[in-house]
Amino acid sequence: MIKITLPDGSVREYEPGVTSHEIALSISEGLARNVLSARVNGEVWDSNRPIQEDATVQLLTWNDDDGKSTFWHSSAHVLAEALEALYPGVKFGIGPPIDNGFYYDIDLGDQEFGEDDLEQVEKKMLELARGKSQFVRKDIGKAEAVDYYNGKGDEYKLELLEGLEDGQITFYEQGNFTDLCRGPHIPHTGFIKAIKLMNVAGAYWRGDEKRKQLTRIYGVSFPKQKELTEYLELLEEAKKRDHRKLGKELELFTFSEKVGMGLPLWLPKGTILRERLENFMRRAQIKAGYDPVVTPHIGSKALYVTSGHYEKYGEDSFKPINTPHEGEEFLLKPMNCPHHCEIYKSKPRSYKDLPIRYAEFGTVYRYEQSGELHGLTRVRGFTQDDAHIFCRPEQVKEEFIKVINLVLYTFKALGFDNYTAQVSLRDPENKSKYIGDDALWEKAERQIQEAADECGLITVTEVGEAAFYGPKLDFMVKDALGRSWQLGTIQVDYTLPERFQLEYIGSDNQRHRPVMIHRAPFGSMERFVAVLIEHCAGNFPLWLAPEQIAVLPISEKYHDYAQQVLTTLSEQDIRGFLDNRDEKIGRKIRDAEVQKVPYMLIVGEKEESEEKVAVRKHGQGDQGSLALTEFVEKFRAEIVL
Repeated sequence: MIKITLPDGSVREYEPGVTSHEIALSISEGLARNVLSARVNGEVWDSNRPIQEDATVQLLTWNDDDGKSTFWHSSAHVLAEALEALYPGVKFGIGPPIDNGFYYDIDLGDQEFGEDDLEQVEKKMLELARGKSQFVRKDIGKAEAVDYYNGKGDEYKLELLEGLEDGQITFYEQGNFTDLCRGPHIPHTGFIKAIKLMNVAGAYWRGDEKRKQLTRIYGVSFPKQKELTEYLELLEEAKKRDHRKLGKELELFTFSEKVGMGLPLWLPKGTILRERLENFMRRAQIKAGYDPVVTPHIGSKALYVTSGHYEKYGEDSFKPINTPHEGEEFLLKPMNCPHHCEIYKSKPRSYKDLPIRYAEFGTVYRYEQSGELHGLTRVRGFTQDDAHIFCRPEQVKEEFIKVINLVLYTFKALGFDNYTAQVSLRDPENKSKYIGDDALWEKAERQIQEAADECGLITVTEVGEAAFYGPKLDFMVKDALGRSWQLGTIQVDYTLPERFQLEYIGSDNQRHRPVMIHRAPFGSMERFVAVLIEHCAGNFPLWLAPEQIAVLPISEKYHDYAQQVLTTLSEQDIRGFLDNRDEKIGRKIRDAEVQKVPYMLIVGEKEESEEKVAVRKHGQGDQGSLALTEFVEKFRAEIVL
């Protein structure tokens, strides 16, 4: 008998060769009906794959990310089967699952394919899914695999085979389709009840712009039609909230081909928004004991070789900047941390000086491929609310808790109240991927978990997701549409202090290495603003709105009083503008609503004579007539930080 350990710690005994489906069946028939795949000793397997020895097993359903991934991977194979039936001679690249669905890259030769053809393929996919074809895994020798794809004339699969050896190659078959694939897959196609092919795009083979451009078909699938309907409704709402659309409508940012792809230009309103965020963080950091620093936008190539960033980001960096001096090279900085290490190293440090906290809104540059750029979420130049804490080993936990509190304060102020903290640990079975002493790793991991527990965080643990230099805590935030974003990260680093030979003199008069904590509550300012726009649909918290009020005179006769109102409120640090256009008041109100201005203050004869304003609130309508002092009190009460 073999022992199977389940996630709750219980241990069950089975005959060797038992499958995850059979394990599920022994627990409940309802569970067995919903199992899509299983995590066996940390690796995701088909639910019908035999288990021959003691193992830890987690049964995966649609409610698990890995279960969804298996479902969508299998859906990509059904897409390929449908295409092969409808377009004889089609050749296949890769067809992986992605965050929301799947795609397949195909070469149709001289055959045409466009958006109008998606519906026909969808119908064929549903027809094939209803056939409940089993996914059958088959180990195959390399020679046989090469012969198979030579016979089909599929140069893409043949190229994929070049990097594989005998014993590494598996085929999966379902219905009339066979694919080179490592799996895993769902038990049969009948689990797939609803399918929507989303769009068609071009994609270079293996991401190489010098290679042939293939046709990429994106799709999504669900085990219930209701879930597809809800998903499509969510997509429609997401389109309305798209930060690229709202960024243009609200005049926050723009892009220019002449300036360069992936390099955002912040317009006046967007700059106010960004500066408000920065000032919010600066005040919080000063209160928390951070010292502001400023570092250059470039650094010597040798700096990033020392830090290891050149090895890690060299291919993603812009080409080195060569000076007239022979052999002198600089890089646009990909990271701020090496510069902060040099600031720390600029003078001797004592244990009494620590912790030292350096904070900088530092702009960094990475060369993202043009096809990967996306509004503000994927750019080539972005600013991080970066900070690095240099502390003694015994101070790590305390400093970590302080950073957690800063992150939570930030989320609360910006309306992010649905989040999970991911504790990312190293893989104890593969320590070669990491650098550092075992005892220090174990201590850091323990301190991170203890800090998260003391702060009352809901945590998930991901083994093997640590950075190569240390464990970390990532905050996974859900927006108003339920989409998950990684915002805010805290990392413990024993490597850079070693690489830069950082030291402090301890109480024993001996030299010691400090520990370095990296943290960025916003992460990238650009990406954070994009997520914030989509989370609140452009209806920013009152304290953050670029324009908080619009003063709307009913006619030209009341321009002077309207200006007086604006001036008085400006002196109270309330930002706004006067709409003195020769337009009817209804048009002015509609325009202010479209611009999502939180408050509209309407002034006419009655308001002027009583020294009041008629207040309208965005999305809520008339709020009554108030004296300016009353409005200021109402305004202040609404700002909660």
